[in-house]
Amino acid sequence: MHLHIIGICGTFMGGIAALARATGHRVTGSDRNVYPPMSTQLAALGIDVIEGYQPDQVKLEPDVFVIGNVMSRGNPLIEAVLESGRPYESGPEWLARNVLKGRWVLAAAGTHGKTTTSSLLTAILEHAGLEPGFLVGGVPLDFDVSARLGSGRHFVVEADEYDTAFFDKRAKFVHYRPRTAILNNLEHDHADIYPDVASIQRQFHLLLRTVPGNGRLVVNGADTNLAEVLEMGCWTPVERFASDAAVAADWHLVADPAAAYAKFAVHRGERHVGDVEWGLLGRHNAENGLAALVAAHHAGVDEAVAIEALCRFRGVRRRLEVRGTVDGVVVYDDFAHHPTAVASTLEGVRLKAGAGRVIAVLEPRSNTMKLGTHKAALADSLRGADRVFVYKSPDVKWDVGDAMVPLGSLVAVHEDLARLTEAIINESRPGDHLVLMSNGSFGGLHERLLEALQARAAA
Repeated sequence: MHLHIIGICGTFMGGIAALARATGHRVTGSDRNVYPPMSTQLAALGIDVIEGYQPDQVKLEPDVFVIGNVMSRGNPLIEAVLESGRPYESGPEWLARNVLKGRWVLAAAGTHGKTTTSSLLTAILEHAGLEPGFLVGGVPLDFDVSARLGSGRHFVVEADEYDTAFFDKRAKFVHYRPRTAILNNLEHDHADIYPDVASIQRQFHLLLRTVPGNGRLVVNGADTNLAEVLEMGCWTPVERFASDAAVAADWHLVADPAAAYAKFAVHRGERHVGDVEWGLLGRHNAENGLAALVAAHHAGVDEAVAIEALCRFRGVRRRLEVRGTVDGVVVYDDFAHHPTAVASTLEGVRLKAGAGRVIAVLEPRSNTMKLGTHKAALADSLRGADRVFVYKSPDVKWDVGDAMVPLGSLVAVHEDLARLTEAIINESRPGDHLVLMSNGSFGGLHERLLEALQARAAA
């Protein structure tokens, strides 16, 4: 079968492409914004990618067009597909029917931490010898790909609440029918499709309706929005986890926050399960690790094996990934694009930096950020940094400078990447930690900064 994937360079659709190739299908695709790591992954798979959405792509005559949720009516290729009468479906539809059917699906859902949690869960199952398949919204360093078919019974999927396609406005995760579902947290996000928290809660409840009675819900016991979802109706056993001993939960972690949660103990009730020492930072990552352990335990993994896998976990690209250290300056790449995630990321780096300065560099790039939905909370989320730089792209129509006023002289807003690079280089000094946060490529700013730092060091 020949699949032509429209919007192939998103992490999810790129993962669909990899799985389709692994099942023996011919795959082609098209997209407008092509950048690593997905462009590299597709090239390694030998998948031809057409730049742009020209309507003559219908002449490829694939057996089915698989359409990403970035596409909308009015796009010339989409209009040509509809007029041609050729079959089309969404990525989640294709995944559910061709890959997930008959497998034990473990889904990681939540506003934050989905990619890291699903990567952690995959690593645990792999360490336990279960050879799982997976599809996550990033590239786990332990696997170096975002998707794998796997030869075992289990399949881990990052369960995104964003809508499925222009012709299916339900959340992606309602297609997956998990047996084990992690609910990490729930906040208002994706303001382009969800007007408020209640509308997202309704989608999460649709997910709950698909989990069987002999399955398991692994739920953050401290999240009140998730508690409200459960109150809407629940037919599946629930195991709760928490990082606060005061929260009623089945599983707890105990850690010294001063150690940046690089070490923590896992407890099930009153019983000490084991100790994790790893390279990840922050309470949010420790919670992600605990959630993954609980889900893996439901799938039959021994607790000690899960603890050992967490200790060995190497991380995920673009999730507080160190891109390089030059002249004593550490440059991180992080996907944070919501005020809560921004604050959590900076909290983790602050604890690691010690006496060093933390310099935050933010691009408000997600659809929610571009709409300015979180602009009132953005300045507070950045207070954990010693210095703040914000890039205002032409796509951002609201007044970023006005939103940053509470930070005073701590912050500088730039509309030109070259000048932004120069300003950061002029500000940086040995011992600094530069934390670049964007859900896109940030115009190659990471490479620009590392090259400029190298040039400065050589001079």
